[in-house]
Amino acid sequence: MILLPDYDVIIIGGGAAGLMCAITAGQRGRSVLVIERANKVGKKILMSGGGRCNFTNLYIDPECYLSANPHFCKSALSRYTQWDFTNLVEKHAIAYHEKTQGQLFCDTTSKAILGMLLSECEQTGIEIRTECDVGSVKGKDSAGSFRVKTSDGEFLSESLVIASGGLSIPTMGSTGFAYELAEQFGLKLKPTSPALVPFTFTDSFKQLSGRLTGISLPVCVTTGKKSFTGNILFTHRGLSGPAVLQLSSYWRTGDTVKVDLLPGLDASQWLLALKQDSPKALLRNALRQHLPKKLVLELEQLWWQEHAERILSEWPDRALRELAENLSDWRLKPAGTEGYRTAEVTLGGIDTDGISSKTMECKRHPGLYFIGEALDVTGHLGGFNFQWAWASGFVAGQVV
Repeated sequence: MILLPDYDVIIIGGGAAGLMCAITAGQRGRSVLVIERANKVGKKILMSGGGRCNFTNLYIDPECYLSANPHFCKSALSRYTQWDFTNLVEKHAIAYHEKTQGQLFCDTTSKAILGMLLSECEQTGIEIRTECDVGSVKGKDSAGSFRVKTSDGEFLSESLVIASGGLSIPTMGSTGFAYELAEQFGLKLKPTSPALVPFTFTDSFKQLSGRLTGISLPVCVTTGKKSFTGNILFTHRGLSGPAVLQLSSYWRTGDTVKVDLLPGLDASQWLLALKQDSPKALLRNALRQHLPKKLVLELEQLWWQEHAERILSEWPDRALRELAENLSDWRLKPAGTEGYRTAEVTLGGIDTDGISSKTMECKRHPGLYFIGEALDVTGHLGGFNFQWAWASGFVAGQVV
């Protein structure tokens, strides 16, 4: 007996990408079931942006995404833009504001964004099942239906969308399910690693950072040819803060990280001029113009302890130039990162060579779609990953 599909579309994963896909498909009159293994949908939406949800960025650019195929994200991002999402936010009268570098946050809490998405789902008749575990998925049968076996029973659908995310923040319910399913259907995977994640240290810097825990300051950090300017935050395990999180996507184990503590300032020129203008000043007092007092005292112990009480006029120019080099090119070697436990996203994932960039459909299996973080597309910090979720969900929702 041939069984007809229960739904036009089944979406596995009730995060940002999955909900956007459901809304878009529902608005086309498609019957949609969203399956979520956690006790509620949108958990990462709720915790993002410190609870205020950095839902997109004013300056979305394909160059702000990492992928083995840097062109893959262009089509979706151009067809569902940051302006499209902000129009939706404004339609629901959600107040928002811009922070640094075009980042858009809710004025209130991230519950407003999730509430907006759930309201849209309700208007289009989307069915959502939470605390529903997927046991197995079978490809299309003779009737053209995917078969999804779950803890709530077995469901059939004409189209199947995988939006279950990557490996980041497992306490939010993330697993490697999307990758396992991709391999089941013959798709290749790019190596995965935690991204947008703090650095950890095991050398003497760990003790120094521990003494400075909670101190934040603007710097420029570099690894290889990639640099980011922004705040870093000293932690009891190492370094965090926006600039470090950005850099972590480009850092590889064993790489050195260079820290310029005085970005935008020629440290050597400044110290030599200071020697002329304030010859009786102590170096630690002069540096407090630009750096936190506690950090200056730690650097004094590290770099010029023997000359701590020497006034600037007594410093040889050569010694000041050497110190300037330390200040503008402090070399650190992270032991690793805090891993998926605190990583905001997963780098790598499903190889986009097997996926249509226009629809997110699996090229070898019509009707099967992969969207969001599970794909090998990783954005910078600042709303870029949410915009990828909205865009990839939208383009899939237009065709499922």
